[in-house]
Amino acid sequence: MSRPAGGGTSNGSGRESAPTSPVLSSETASTADSGSGGLEHQQARIDEHVHELARRLTSTQSQGGGRGSLFPLPANGPLDPSSADFDARKWTRAFYNLRRDALEGNPPKTTGVAFANLSAYGFGTGADFQKSVGNVALEAGALAKKLLLRRRPPRVEILHGLEGVVRSGQMVAVLGPPGSGCSTFLKTVAGDTHGFHVGPDSTINYQGIHPGQMRSAFRGEAVYTAEVDHHFPHLTVGDTLYFAARARCPRTIPPGVSRREYVEHLRDVTMNLFGIAHTRHTRVGDDFVRGVSGGERKRVTIAEAALSYSPLQCWDNSTRGLDSANAIEFCRTLRTQADVMGCTSFVAIYQAPQDAYDLFDKVLLLYQGRQIYFGPASEAKAFFEHLGFDCPEQQTTADFLTSMTSPSERVVRPGWEARTPRTPDDFARAWRESRQRARLMDELDHYLDAHPFHGDDYDRFSRTRRMDQSGLQRHKSPYTLRYTEQLALTLWRSFVMLRTDPSLTVTMLITNLFEALMISSIFYNLPETTASLDRRGLLIFFTMMINAFGSMLEIMTLYAKRNIVEKHARYALYHPSAEALASMIADLPYKVVNAIIINTILYFMGNLRREPGPYFFFLLVSFTTALCMSMLFRLIGSTTKSIAQALAPASIILLGLALYTGYIIPPQYMRGWISWARWVDPLFYSLEAAMLNDLVGRDFPCSSFIPSGPDYESVAPAERACSVQGSVPGRDTVSGEAYLAATFGYGASHRWRNFGILVAFLLAYMGLHLLATEYIAGERSKGEVLVFSRKAMAGRRRRKQLEGASGDEESGGGDGKARPAQQDAIQTEEKVADVERQRSIFHWRNVCYDIKIKGEPRRILDHVDGWVRPGTLTALMGASGAGKTTLLDVLASRVTTGVVTGDMLVDGTLAEIG
Repeated sequence: MSRPAGGGTSNGSGRESAPTSPVLSSETASTADSGSGGLEHQQARIDEHVHELARRLTSTQSQGGGRGSLFPLPANGPLDPSSADFDARKWTRAFYNLRRDALEGNPPKTTGVAFANLSAYGFGTGADFQKSVGNVALEAGALAKKLLLRRRPPRVEILHGLEGVVRSGQMVAVLGPPGSGCSTFLKTVAGDTHGFHVGPDSTINYQGIHPGQMRSAFRGEAVYTAEVDHHFPHLTVGDTLYFAARARCPRTIPPGVSRREYVEHLRDVTMNLFGIAHTRHTRVGDDFVRGVSGGERKRVTIAEAALSYSPLQCWDNSTRGLDSANAIEFCRTLRTQADVMGCTSFVAIYQAPQDAYDLFDKVLLLYQGRQIYFGPASEAKAFFEHLGFDCPEQQTTADFLTSMTSPSERVVRPGWEARTPRTPDDFARAWRESRQRARLMDELDHYLDAHPFHGDDYDRFSRTRRMDQSGLQRHKSPYTLRYTEQLALTLWRSFVMLRTDPSLTVTMLITNLFEALMISSIFYNLPETTASLDRRGLLIFFTMMINAFGSMLEIMTLYAKRNIVEKHARYALYHPSAEALASMIADLPYKVVNAIIINTILYFMGNLRREPGPYFFFLLVSFTTALCMSMLFRLIGSTTKSIAQALAPASIILLGLALYTGYIIPPQYMRGWISWARWVDPLFYSLEAAMLNDLVGRDFPCSSFIPSGPDYESVAPAERACSVQGSVPGRDTVSGEAYLAATFGYGASHRWRNFGILVAFLLAYMGLHLLATEYIAGERSKGEVLVFSRKAMAGRRRRKQLEGASGDEESGGGDGKARPAQQDAIQTEEKVADVERQRSIFHWRNVCYDIKIKGEPRRILDHVDGWVRPGTLTALMGASGAGKTTLLDVLASRVTTGVVTGDMLVDGTLAEIG
């Protein structure tokens, strides 16, 4: 790297350092007079000045190339993401200047973090018994026992007294094997502590910002990016990233630039940085929807989080699924953000390449939740070599550090076998007694003194954040856009998804159409006599049921996107309630068309009251019923934490609503202790209103009389009565109003009253649903739990008690006899030995796979050959997006679209597909 202008230098890792400053020198001299304690303070102040002056230096450098030259964008230059000469560092410098100018000279938000005595714990067990219908009563008894005795599951300690200081613009590698607490640490730093608890004695200081404020008012400024990829599968990569960039688009953008132009530029640059520009018009996809490759989907996740431009970023194994080159490029991009914009990054990374490790400033090493090192990444290797461990040749530093947590991997220097630490507690003790830890504690004390809560740092951060927010947004809101803008943006996304995947909507419309035709054919052209009264009621009942229960699948739709919405809420992109409201609005066109088709067919083919007023009222009641039940099922989904919890009560509620509509069981036949159920049943009111609408004001000629028969033909009309309820002796017609009053107890004046009650139910369900969506989070993982049958669980507990009584459960018995667990392993090995060994050889030749994208043919696999033999392992390697997963799908006959050619043979014979 060339020498920076202004006397700056470039260090060995390629990071820029600031030039010597007279201000810095005078402060250093004044600080040095305070003695040895002041030396640590001096170093801390130097680090802060270095990072600030480095950012100023990059601003000065970019001014020479045309300050604020991003808009209008110079074509085919280092700032054009579509150009081959695009330079990420130069673009970042220009963007930093652009943001600083928009903020009236204030630098964009930056923050560091210091933590002391950081502990985290949860409650749970490592094993449980499988729930079933037979033992559900026992589970209810155990739950009641816990509540009465106030017993909680065993407490599990996750993190033990962690300490560290990370200044703005620094990168920290978080190392440790799975289960060591890396994810919990990252979540704690990002403020995402749902599912576990932070110790009350823990201290976290975000450069003058309290943890409570960072979790609430500044939630989007510290983000945690999980290891799992959650995206809307039918959205394209370009739309996914455009949405993320637009949701965090600040109010302060350059004059003369539209928000759309600004957002699209950020999206294009980010896609170029992470190598996914070619996937702009490709669906993201998931395990069931074909889209981009697994590695490309991981980079979409990274790009979505990067577009938040949060000053504090926590990345949890975000390099999983990436090849080595892309993993290094990801770390380089974070390095550029840190150097130029002052972003602070924590990265949990497994099997880090040496080039990626060298980009980090500090490293945190965890061993079963215990901190065994925190400090400069360049000194970590020497620290453990000083403890008596050797780093083998060709082993990367990251792998050497991680090997410290594995007794089978770490290499002890000859002669040090009795002096090196062995257990996690030994390593933690060695760290606490080291001079590196003493130096860290001094730095920690100075940091906490220099950045008190609610000080100048907080005021500066809050002021900059306020300038980015929309004009009418609340000051303490973590969101950038105001609620109406969030609603408009999520509504745009909902209609885009409807356009890209209309299959479900069209299928439901066609299905409901045929359902309406079949049901109406049963009740075709009902006669306008008393013989049709019962069938008219049944037709109206079926119509209300179709409208009501057609929305039950919305529970599954809600859970399909719940993880995505919660992730976006953690990023402070939008209120979950805004997305829920947008989803309701986006579903309205389908619901309107569906209601018109179904109700019109059933109404006129069944020969209900063929008058304009009754028809439109019937349509209004049916449509309102559909909306009301949709809100009810959405409410059930939003108040539960898993789809299993939602579907079980929904099924019971569905049955209860149908039973207590007042038709299957008329009100006068309902048991007194349960008859109140009809008053909280929306279908009771909709059915009454629809039946009143059809029958009130009409007289139906009687089709049968009492008495009747050959011997009663001469009976006078005044001496006979119609054979339906509500009839009057001597009349040959029956009033519809009298029939309803006698049969169901309906009142003629209840028609519009019931519609008002339906609207009240609708608004109540909708309001509760929006509140639940906003405040009730979904179920979070509690780690892996072994599941046994209840009988086996009891036997396991007895076995552990016996093992505990006889000695160390990890060692064999002193009598030389195998323990139950060892006997199980022996029996398992004997069973495996009985399995017949496979000897067939599978090979393929000239395998091609072609698909069409927007009408244009594209070849995904091009004449691929290979073979595999039983008893061998074959590594399938290639860059991200090379087609590895596609090849496996084709060989396993899992592809359902496109054209596959070539031969796949088993022992030289063509394999049977499927």
